[in-house]
Amino acid sequence: MKTISCIFPVYNNAWSLNQLYDEMRKVFKETSTRYEYEFVFINDGSKDNTLDVMKELAAKDKNVVILNLSRNFGHQAAVTAGLERSTGDAVIIMDTDLQDPPMVCLDLIKKWEEGYEVVYAQRRTRQDSFLKKLTADLYYRILSSLSSIDIPRNTGDFRLVDRKVVDVVCNMKEYNRFLRGMFSFVGFKQIAVPFDRLARREGKSEYTIKKMIKLGKDGIFGFSDVPLKLVSRLGFIVSFLSVIGIIYALVSKLFFTTTVPGWAMISVSVFFMGGVQLLMLGVIGEYIVRIHSEVRDRPNYIISEEISHKEKA
Repeated sequence: MKTISCIFPVYNNAWSLNQLYDEMRKVFKETSTRYEYEFVFINDGSKDNTLDVMKELAAKDKNVVILNLSRNFGHQAAVTAGLERSTGDAVIIMDTDLQDPPMVCLDLIKKWEEGYEVVYAQRRTRQDSFLKKLTADLYYRILSSLSSIDIPRNTGDFRLVDRKVVDVVCNMKEYNRFLRGMFSFVGFKQIAVPFDRLARREGKSEYTIKKMIKLGKDGIFGFSDVPLKLVSRLGFIVSFLSVIGIIYALVSKLFFTTTVPGWAMISVSVFFMGGVQLLMLGVIGEYIVRIHSEVRDRPNYIISEEISHKEKA
């Protein structure tokens, strides 16, 4: 009998774990004749009683595995830890805030049984604020136009991935990880499963604006070199305009014996050029920071404790 691993990165979500566990057990009751399950909960440095709730689940179910990270490493690092520790023939990645309906997993499994190796859940509707939906749509439009690979819009990390794909992604030792882009990059046979994303039942999202901006930058700078090309093209255009200005000044001085008016324009141009240069340095700096992170080769996460009551083979 094959095994399906479910990965749950958790940060301050103690309130939802029991309900999530119960609903996921219902999912696998419907597939009990075909699949065994493994639930991998990754505690990403939670400050509430998340770890205690996890331990209670592990104590009553030998198929529950707990990875307790030494501190908060971030969502993508926590998912990576789960991917690398999972043992299933396929892996389902889900958040624990119950906005992704667990029963959608049955549709993901069905598509996997049809031969698809990456089955991603694509949001048909979502119960989020207008601003969040607008910025998400705008971001994915920008990412799609800049990226050299096709990253599906209206998707998150909620998906089912075949073991062969998991192994390939785990061998990609990137520090600044954008997993939904990495799963698109590796290819294989992929398909979308549309679903309606629910409203958050309780609490507030721990995914702050700062974290969302970082994830957004990882997506753009990790899967596109267009910003660097734009820097060089902008530099060429500004240099060309500068040459035109110099020729104009020389011609005016030599043939019309007049001084070049417009000191205000000159001052504005200097400040404009200064801003352009700082912007270009910032873009280059983003790539250098990523190079620096890769050269240091520090781990994406550190596990302080691993709990599993499953018998070792």
